[in-house]
Amino acid sequence: MKLESFLLEILVCPQCRSALAEGGTEEHPELLCTGTDCGLAYPVRDGIPVLLVDEARRQG
Repeated sequence: MKLESFLLEILVCPQCRSALAEGGTEEHPELLCTGTDCGLAYPVRDGIPVLLVDEARRQG
């Protein structure tokens, strides 16, 4: 998965408003919160980020 760079610049974590970074695997891509207190990972399904806190998992 490779999101357009302008999307990563404007998307933020819905929980803490920190920037998001691409992560996960090719089979299970995710957007990772870069905030130090939050640590949520949001799934990307069919190339569409699912930025719902209820759908996120804790990193680590």
